[in-house]
Amino acid sequence: MTIRAAIRNFKSAWRVGEHVIYPRTPLLSTSSPPFKSLHVAHVRDVIDGSKPNPVAVQMINYALSHARSQKSDESYAQGLLILEQCLSSQTSDADETSKGMVLLAMSSLLFERGNFDDATEKLKRIGELPNSALGVQVAAMEALVGLNLEMGLDDTSSRLADRGLQLLDSIDKGHASDVLGARIKAIKGLAELAVGNVDSAESFFPGVGTEKCCAGNVALSYGELLHVTRKFELAKEIYQEVIQGLSSSKDSEDACPLAACNMSPEHVLSAATCGLGQVEAHLGNFADAEEILTQALTKTEENFGLHHPRVGVILTCIALMFRQKSTMEHSSALLVQEGLYRRAIELLKAPPLDTEGAQTWTMRRDIIALARGGYAEVLNVQQNRKDEGERMKKWAEGAWRNRRLSLAEALEVSETSNKVPVVDARIIRVL
Repeated sequence: MTIRAAIRNFKSAWRVGEHVIYPRTPLLSTSSPPFKSLHVAHVRDVIDGSKPNPVAVQMINYALSHARSQKSDESYAQGLLILEQCLSSQTSDADETSKGMVLLAMSSLLFERGNFDDATEKLKRIGELPNSALGVQVAAMEALVGLNLEMGLDDTSSRLADRGLQLLDSIDKGHASDVLGARIKAIKGLAELAVGNVDSAESFFPGVGTEKCCAGNVALSYGELLHVTRKFELAKEIYQEVIQGLSSSKDSEDACPLAACNMSPEHVLSAATCGLGQVEAHLGNFADAEEILTQALTKTEENFGLHHPRVGVILTCIALMFRQKSTMEHSSALLVQEGLYRRAIELLKAPPLDTEGAQTWTMRRDIIALARGGYAEVLNVQQNRKDEGERMKKWAEGAWRNRRLSLAEALEVSETSNKVPVVDARIIRVL
């Protein structure tokens, strides 16, 4: 089946009334955002000998490029339609690796539109493909853990990560296998870190910093572990390496995403940049922190749109940086902080303070509580708004569920603080 024949198969589905929407870019277009990573290129490095259908690979790349080029409901629907056509054309057991890769791509597009349930369903279907490559299975497991961490379903995340550890017995020795093994361990380490089990998390990163397989999600999670344990300079170095690796990698003819949802390259790059900005702030390098966090904000807006909740995550980090700066420099930035917090809370889609049962939800809970806690501090220093501030503070303290540090500790960061909050922009959690 040629690429041209594949295009003919799905072109007819793009008809709107009497008009036909044709692709405006070549099938191997590079017009998609430059989300190239250590988990994107070189399928041959992680497919453990299985060869995906090259037509399927190129259809996947085109579908992702088209969906993200316009960031509209229509473009995403068209991208998913292409992938459905591609999936239905993979009919034999030998095509299970290609099927799995299509399902990974579908889950990413669904996730990007906020459809977590359907994204999860696509990832679970990969578990029903026993002949798919181990690299595809690992990517699906990694994404499932990431989705559940973002949704605040920590017990489910832990169980999925434990199940992933069982895959280690299926891995043979070799570079590609080392990469997969590191990813399996790292996602379990992240699940432990998210619930405050720092010592347990460390056990899943033995010697990671010195290994060539320390890249992408593995390196980012390791950098966050170093950051949480106040090894700031080492964390900074790891964040920089992640950013450099993602920014310098190039497309290849066999490129195709082998990571999905919030574990995909664009999220890793955004989170690494955000992490670097935070660690610069914790080092007291506020000019660098502001510049880097502004870069993270710009890239997040470009990737996900101006009104996406992930923009609110970066705005919260910037507000916290200004709070720390004003504390250490004995200056005032109340108006700046207030504007940032207010916009962040709006974008994070925080429930109203008086909503009944507002504290029973789990999605983005950490960040919303942190943003409202910071906003409450700004209001409390204004005499005519203290009542509003106290009400918001009470709400934030009730919503806070982080096991490693209290809300007060997360907000009162100083040079002598024993604990620092680290916002993971991938899973929208405070570590």
